[in-house]
Amino acid sequence: MELILASQSPRRRELLADAGYDFRVLVSEADETLPEGTKPAEGVRILAERKAKAVESTLPPEIIGTAPVFVVGADTLVELNGVPLGKPKDEDDAAAMLSSLSGQTHRVVTGVAVAVGGRLFSGVETTSVTFRPLSRKEIAEYVASGEPMDKAGAYGIQAGAVRFVQKVDGELDNVIGLPRKLLAKLLSDAGYDAGGKTP
Repeated sequence: MELILASQSPRRRELLADAGYDFRVLVSEADETLPEGTKPAEGVRILAERKAKAVESTLPPEIIGTAPVFVVGADTLVELNGVPLGKPKDEDDAAAMLSSLSGQTHRVVTGVAVAVGGRLFSGVETTSVTFRPLSRKEIAEYVASGEPMDKAGAYGIQAGAVRFVQKVDGELDNVIGLPRKLLAKLLSDAGYDAGGKTP
């Protein structure tokens, strides 16, 4: 059996490695546009499935071989009052996102999909995160660090933004970008043998 992560996210790689999985990374080139009005939970599931299928469809014969290959796709976004917040376009966008999250409770929604042998298994995990009120100076300094620029909602809870967090209700792994309990269930449903490891 072979496990492939269809993501270039270093945070997802770290979470998967920390859980004890042996895997390789093949970055998905899937289209990430969605129809306007797509609900966040539906959108992240669609994109996770699309990423997993895109990588599975391009696997070379030497990787496929005779053993099944399991491809994991994931997509995360932040939702505030029904409005999805993806990755910021620039520093001004990042500052605006952080200002909107200041003193508010938002949801982090991650879709996870496992593709194997033309079959697809997917699910969605949601975690609520509450930020304390943030000052303009804090936001400006955090944006200037560059950390927000490649992250949904313009923050990384596992790094500098941890000091902004007042409360987390749900799986912390999900906020980082890969809910490992959901992934373990989907892999099990798909027939993947984790070799006795339980993330």
